[in-house]
Amino acid sequence: MAEVTLTLEEYEALREMAMGSTTLTEPTPEPIQKKRKVSAYSKRFGKAFKKVSSAYKLKNGKWKKNGFRSAVRAGHKLAKTNRKL
Repeated sequence: MAEVTLTLEEYEALREMAMGSTTLTEPTPEPIQKKRKVSAYSKRFGKAFKKVSSAYKLKNGKWKKNGFRSAVRAGHKLAKTNRKL
Protein backbone atom coordinates (compact mmCIF):
# COMPACT_ATOMS: atom_id res chain seq x y z
CA MET A 1 0.00 0.00 0.00
CA ALA A 2 1.05 3.53 -0.70
CA GLU A 3 1.66 5.85 2.18
CA VAL A 4 -0.45 9.04 2.17
CA THR A 5 0.27 12.06 4.32
CA LEU A 6 -2.28 14.85 4.52
CA THR A 7 -2.25 18.08 6.42
CA LEU A 8 -5.14 18.85 8.71
CA GLU A 9 -6.56 21.41 6.27
CA GLU A 10 -6.37 18.96 3.36
CA TYR A 11 -8.06 16.28 5.44
CA GLU A 12 -10.91 18.63 6.46
CA ALA A 13 -11.42 19.73 2.83
CA LEU A 14 -11.50 16.10 1.67
CA ARG A 15 -13.93 15.19 4.44
CA GLU A 16 -16.25 18.09 3.56
CA MET A 17 -16.29 17.08 -0.09
CA ALA A 18 -17.20 13.50 0.83
CA MET A 19 -19.77 14.26 3.55
CA GLY A 20 -21.21 17.48 2.26
CA SER A 21 -21.06 20.78 4.03
CA THR A 22 -21.28 20.29 7.80
CA THR A 23 -21.27 23.94 8.76
CA LEU A 24 -24.60 25.19 10.02
CA THR A 25 -25.99 28.26 8.37
CA GLU A 26 -27.59 30.82 10.64
CA PRO A 27 -31.35 31.10 10.06
CA THR A 28 -32.55 34.38 8.65
CA PRO A 29 -34.35 36.50 11.24
CA GLU A 30 -38.07 36.97 10.71
CA PRO A 31 -39.20 40.52 9.98
CA ILE A 32 -40.59 42.33 13.01
CA GLN A 33 -44.32 42.88 12.69
CA LYS A 34 -45.87 46.17 13.67
CA LYS A 35 -48.32 46.12 16.55
CA ARG A 36 -51.86 47.01 15.67
CA LYS A 37 -53.30 50.28 16.84
CA VAL A 38 -55.80 49.77 19.65
CA SER A 39 -59.18 51.23 18.77
CA ALA A 40 -61.07 53.63 21.00
CA TYR A 41 -63.95 51.14 21.31
CA SER A 42 -61.56 48.42 22.44
CA LYS A 43 -60.25 50.70 25.19
CA ARG A 44 -63.79 51.60 26.28
CA PHE A 45 -64.83 47.95 26.32
CA GLY A 46 -61.79 46.96 28.40
CA LYS A 47 -62.58 49.57 31.04
CA ALA A 48 -66.29 48.68 31.06
CA PHE A 49 -65.54 44.95 31.33
CA LYS A 50 -63.27 45.49 34.32
CA LYS A 51 -65.91 47.64 35.98
CA VAL A 52 -68.70 45.08 35.41
CA SER A 53 -66.81 41.79 35.87
CA SER A 54 -66.87 41.75 39.68
CA ALA A 55 -70.67 41.40 39.65
CA TYR A 56 -70.37 38.15 37.69
CA LYS A 57 -67.75 36.48 39.90
CA LEU A 58 -67.98 34.41 43.07
CA LYS A 59 -66.33 35.38 46.36
CA ASN A 60 -63.29 33.21 45.61
CA GLY A 61 -62.75 34.97 42.25
CA LYS A 62 -64.06 32.23 39.96
CA TRP A 63 -66.66 33.08 37.35
CA LYS A 64 -70.31 32.30 38.08
CA LYS A 65 -72.14 29.97 35.74
CA ASN A 66 -72.31 31.83 32.39
CA GLY A 67 -70.68 34.72 34.24
CA PHE A 68 -67.98 35.48 31.71
CA ARG A 69 -70.47 35.48 28.85
CA SER A 70 -72.81 37.76 30.78
CA ALA A 71 -69.94 40.07 31.76
CA VAL A 72 -68.83 40.39 28.14
CA ARG A 73 -72.35 41.27 27.04
CA ALA A 74 -72.78 43.79 29.87
CA GLY A 75 -69.38 45.29 29.06
CA HIS A 76 -70.34 45.75 25.41
CA LYS A 77 -73.63 47.32 26.41
CA LEU A 78 -71.92 49.75 28.80
CA ALA A 79 -69.17 50.60 26.29
CA LYS A 80 -71.78 51.25 23.62
CA THR A 81 -73.89 53.58 25.77
CA ASN A 82 -71.17 55.39 27.75
CA ARG A 83 -68.78 57.12 25.42
CA LYS A 84 -66.60 58.35 28.28
CA LEU A 85 -65.85 56.13 31.27
